Amino acid sequence: MSLYRDVAVVLRTYKLGEADRVVVLLCRDSGKVRAVAKGVRRTKSKFGSRLEPGSHVQVQLHEGRGELDIVTQAETVESRPASRADMSRLSHVAAVLEAVDLVAQDRQPNPRLFDMLVGGLRTIEDRDPPLLPGAFYLKLLAAEGVAPELSMCVACGADDTEVALALEAGGVRCRTCGGGRPVSDQALAVARAVLGGGLVAALDLPEGDVTREVDTIATAALEGHLERRLRSVRVLHGT
Repeated sequence: MSLYRDVAVVLRTYKLGEADRVVVLLCRDSGKVRAVAKGVRRTKSKFGSRLEPGSHVQVQLHEGRGELDIVTQAETVESRPASRADMSRLSHVAAVLEAVDLVAQDRQPNPRLFDMLVGGLRTIEDRDPPLLPGAFYLKLLAAEGVAPELSMCVACGADDTEVALALEAGGVRCRTCGGGRPVSDQALAVARAVLGGGLVAALDLPEGDVTREVDTIATAALEGHLERRLRSVRVLHGT
């Protein structure tokens, strides 16, 4: 087995046997990797606390013969105490981790996705803006090349000021083409800003009807792309 090192974020974990845990990592150079952390569920484990979901770590791994590698070392790169102590931050961390876990491909390096995730986690730690999950979902879709078309009608290309949201068709539809559901001008403007270079201003918005509507739009768009519901979103909104 070969030894390698990488910087990673822990996406999720699950139990294996009586004392071990499988750790799903998004590594900057190696992509999504599943690895066994042996003995980390014991109270005397040296690095079990460093391998919790959301942890940003430098890891050393042995390449396994099957799907699972083996974690031999883990050192914290950035600690985020606020994100572990605050329920809002915890729920937002869970929301972005789940989305990345579902999008990332096994063993396929994606430094851009890794950097997006680290940036999102830092923002949650620093100020936890209410629009963070929704904005992250829209930017994630854009990085995947499947962001909803919000600037013109997906059917005819018209730049109409009055449009309806038709995510199943890929974006918005104009009055002439018809179809879709109502969307407020304010929410549409914010979603367009997120996708068009206005992310910083969008993240400064206080929680309210507009941020909740954008979050709903972004979640629906991501779930449509993934063809599955996001568990963390149901927990976040109590549904």
